[in-house]
Amino acid sequence: MSEHRRPILALSMGDAAGVGPEVIAGCWSDARIHAVCRPVVLGHPEVLRRASDARGAGLVVERIDSVAQLDDSLNDAATLPCIAVGDADVLEVPHGTHDARTGEGAYQAVFAAAELALSGEIDGMVTAPLSKAALRAAGYDYPGHTELLAELCGVSQFAMMLYLPPGVANKSPAGLGVAHVTLHMSLREALDQITIDAVAQKCQLADDMMRRLGLAAPRVGVAALNPHAGEQGLFGEEELRVISPAVERARGQGIDTTGPLPADTLMIAARNGEFDAVVAQYHDQGHIALKLLAMHSAVNVTLGLPIVRTSVAHGTAFDLAWQGKAETTGMVAAIETAAKLASSSSVVQ
Repeated sequence: MSEHRRPILALSMGDAAGVGPEVIAGCWSDARIHAVCRPVVLGHPEVLRRASDARGAGLVVERIDSVAQLDDSLNDAATLPCIAVGDADVLEVPHGTHDARTGEGAYQAVFAAAELALSGEIDGMVTAPLSKAALRAAGYDYPGHTELLAELCGVSQFAMMLYLPPGVANKSPAGLGVAHVTLHMSLREALDQITIDAVAQKCQLADDMMRRLGLAAPRVGVAALNPHAGEQGLFGEEELRVISPAVERARGQGIDTTGPLPADTLMIAARNGEFDAVVAQYHDQGHIALKLLAMHSAVNVTLGLPIVRTSVAHGTAFDLAWQGKAETTGMVAAIETAAKLASSSSVVQ
């Protein structure tokens, strides 16, 4: 990618029955996204036209056949270029419902964006939310984007990071990231997946990500699993048997890692600038704390892929869908973060 041009980012439309299309339409007029990238949407053009109407955005949705057709006339706040992906049957799905047709459409958009990124035709992808239930109804058994993209990219070491840009409820100069050792699984299953290798790998991925964002020596805080960090084995031995050895391994690899630290105070320390990244042991341990800081500004970044992928940190919000009031702050932040990562010298590893 030439450093003399803005990166091309593909936005997958997400589930047509959810807030994805209107979030994209709602943020399109924001000058910040066009200043940092050339965006193109993958999805059904008519869905996006309807989303523009729902938001009162007044956009001209221009159907194009390939990324090669992008030019300056298709990169402004009033014109939304769309590469048509998926079938027209998504237009028949009632808003706010889980349906195999919109699940299929969402999958096709993600698949197409990943192929464009892997081939180098685009510089990164930003995904609008999909419904995991609709995805499964369409025959795709993935817990979410993260696992789907890992398979499409052929990687086995990956992680989800929720990221807050600099100045958004945190004092770290590069922002604050929370990587997760385990993700979309039951808590009972997650306990078996928390191993020395897994924790150490997530420390490495978190460190690499924050370096990509400009830090020479990121500080990584690792959350304990049990209350009070286990109280030296009184409340559980995972800290002694698993997490402490993983932290030592990460330190041996040159990563500035501290832990295990009690989870109920770790995020406060990170918010106050003591850490640049946090490694959480399971989904809700990381998600709840970070979303309480600034849910609508959070960005979902998939670590370990050979491509750049970011997303909003919220779901399809079927209860709000197609009412013209879905929050767009997260999509703007996701696009800005993807553009920054796409402009750096390496992928998110």
